[in-house]
Amino acid sequence: MLVATWNINGIKARIEVLLAWLNERSPDIVCLQEIKSVDEGFPREAIEALGYHVETHGQKGFNGVALLSKVPPADVSRRLPGDVGDEQSRFIEGVWKVGPRTLRVASLYLPNGNPLGTEKFDYKLRWMARLEAHARHRLDEESDFVLAGDFNVIPEPGDVKFPQAWLGDALYQPESRNAWRRLQHLGLTDALRATTDDAGIYTFWDYQAGAWQKNNGIRIDHLLLSPEAAGRLVSVGIDSHVRGWEKPSDHVPIMVQLAA
Repeated sequence: MLVATWNINGIKARIEVLLAWLNERSPDIVCLQEIKSVDEGFPREAIEALGYHVETHGQKGFNGVALLSKVPPADVSRRLPGDVGDEQSRFIEGVWKVGPRTLRVASLYLPNGNPLGTEKFDYKLRWMARLEAHARHRLDEESDFVLAGDFNVIPEPGDVKFPQAWLGDALYQPESRNAWRRLQHLGLTDALRATTDDAGIYTFWDYQAGAWQKNNGIRIDHLLLSPEAAGRLVSVGIDSHVRGWEKPSDHVPIMVQLAA
């Protein structure tokens, strides 16, 4: 089973890119972030025409997450628990029956947190604390669980081309990176780092200053696996070439292959 995550950076602007990639890669489950669309405005028909079921948790103009899957989920929940007043659409979770097993996959769009010293950074850290509590609950269930999405966290110096340039950014602050480590210490496996220690592997390149052409990137899109899911991990892939397509997102898809 191929499970992928991709910050699409506006579904309506990138629909042709998404359709081309779905045809090329044919993933079983796709987690999308930053769809920037309300649910009723999501261009589901074109995606459904390729044989995918669509579940969305949208928001007008920004944020928004979605799940695409070849088989409809048995259950879907929206919003990250822990704050009933949080109106930002950043989390959706689905459950699939895969033979005798159950696979739970969450698509998340973690807050950016910039600028530092503002409520936006405080919100980022509170959201990460809620995510940690939710992940702990899911891990207690001892089931196959994938936490996928744009985490807006650069975990280590090897995950960024020029670390010094990010010292004043919320994505690379000690508080953000420590919250990431706390997630891992619960027992979650960073899928990419389970397969390679190589530096210079990125999932995002800014549109400015020729970042893509210079390979001036960062790794902020991740898949975290429960011990049960990690035990089924076969491989990890990043479709970096998609960043070079016409009208691309500034992120690229990253995916895991899980054994049946």
